[in-house]
Amino acid sequence: MSRNLTVRQTLAQKIIARAAGRDAVAPGEIVTCKVDLAMFHDSSGPRRLQPMLERLGATVWDPERIVLITDHFLPAEDEESRAIQRVTRDWARASGVKNFYDGIGICHVVLPEKGHLRPGMFAVGGDSHSPTGGAFGAYMFGIGATEMLGVVVTGEIWLRVPETILLHWRGRLPDGVTAKDMMLFLAGRFGLDGAQYQAVEFGGAAIAALAMQERMTLANMCAELGAQTGLIAPDEVTLTYLRSAGVREVEIDGWSTDLEAPLRERHDFDAAALVPQVAAPHSPANARPASDFEGTRVDVAYIGACTGAKLEDLRMAARVLKGRKAAIELIVAPASLKDQETARAEGTLGVLEAAGAKLFATACGACAGYGYRFGPNLNIISSIARNFKGRMGDPASNVYLGSPYTVAAAAVRGTISDPRELLA
Repeated sequence: MSRNLTVRQTLAQKIIARAAGRDAVAPGEIVTCKVDLAMFHDSSGPRRLQPMLERLGATVWDPERIVLITDHFLPAEDEESRAIQRVTRDWARASGVKNFYDGIGICHVVLPEKGHLRPGMFAVGGDSHSPTGGAFGAYMFGIGATEMLGVVVTGEIWLRVPETILLHWRGRLPDGVTAKDMMLFLAGRFGLDGAQYQAVEFGGAAIAALAMQERMTLANMCAELGAQTGLIAPDEVTLTYLRSAGVREVEIDGWSTDLEAPLRERHDFDAAALVPQVAAPHSPANARPASDFEGTRVDVAYIGACTGAKLEDLRMAARVLKGRKAAIELIVAPASLKDQETARAEGTLGVLEAAGAKLFATACGACAGYGYRFGPNLNIISSIARNFKGRMGDPASNVYLGSPYTVAAAAVRGTISDPRELLA
C-alpha cells in the first residue's frame, strides 16, 4: 500500500486514497475512485439498469466485479415479482455476471458469506444499508440507480472525501445488551442526520470484543445516522471470519486510523453502562431504554432482516425463548440460508419453532415491505433497522425496534420489557 507516511490519515481517507490512485486525500476534496466491487439486488439492479444500458448502447465494464443477489421480491408470489426475477436472472446470464446468488439470503449478509469483501476495498451497493461492508474495513456505501449505471459502465465514481466521526466504546457490553442497542442509542443521541455524509468509525475495547456479525450490525445501521459509511478497522476477528468464508489473501496491517489523524468529532461511551434500547414509532431516533416502555402491548414479534436475523441474532432470541412459549404471533425470517441451516443443525432453530415461531423465507421480507405486509392497528416489535410509518405494512400500525433479545422477550410476555429479566 503506497502512501505518504508523513500525512496522518483516517481509515476512510486511506481507502479512498488507494482507490483514487493517490498517496493521500483531504476531507472536502472531490476525487474519482476506481470501484473494486459493485453489489445490487433484484430491486435496485437489472430491472432499473437494463433499460438505461440499452438506451445508451453500453455494456458492463467488468462482470467479475459485480455481485448480484435476489432478496427483495421473494417469495415471488405475484406476477410482478416473478417478472422481476426473470429480468434479474436473464440479465445475469446475458451480462456474464458469475457472482449471482439467487434466493439464498439478504445481500448484506450473503456478500461477506461468499468472501467478496476485504479490508481496504472500495465498494458501492445499490441499497442504503450497504455500509455493512465497513465492518470488514472496506469503504462501502449505498448509491442510487443512476449512479450505479455510471459505475457499471465505467467502473468509477466520484465522491467528496468525508470527515470521520470516531465513536469510541470502552469497557464491555453487559449480558443481554447488543450492537443493536448501541445503534438505537446512537440514533437517539445524534438523530437521523447526526453524521450526514460523514464516515463513522467505531473503536475501543467494546468493539474489539464483538463477534463479526455484531460488527456488521454497527456498520449497517450507520445509515440510520445519515453517514455515508461505517467503518471498523480489521483485526484477528475479521481475519478469522474472512478465512472461514474462503478468502485466503487478507491484509489487515495498515488499515486503521493513524494517531493524530484529523477527526471531525470524537465521542466516548461506556459500554458497561448501556442498557437495552427500544425505538418507538416511527423513527429509530425515538430510542430510549426498554424499561421506559415497560408494559406496552405488542401483537406481533418479528425477528428478521440484516440487522436482526443473522446466526448470532437467532442465538440471542433462542436464549430467551428456550423452554418458553410465545404469547403472541412470533415470526422468524433468517437472514441467510447458510445461517438458517447452521441454526437448524445446532438446535437454535428448533428452540424458536418449539416456542411457536413461524418460519418465513430468507429474504428482506416485511422489513422492506415485500412478501408480507402487516395489517392496520397492530403493535409490532421488530429487530429490523427502520420503523418508518408504513414500511412494514399498513401505516395505521405501530412498529417498535429492539434487539433480538428484546423482541423475543416481548414475544413471551406480550408486552415490552427489559429482556435481561428473562436471561437470569
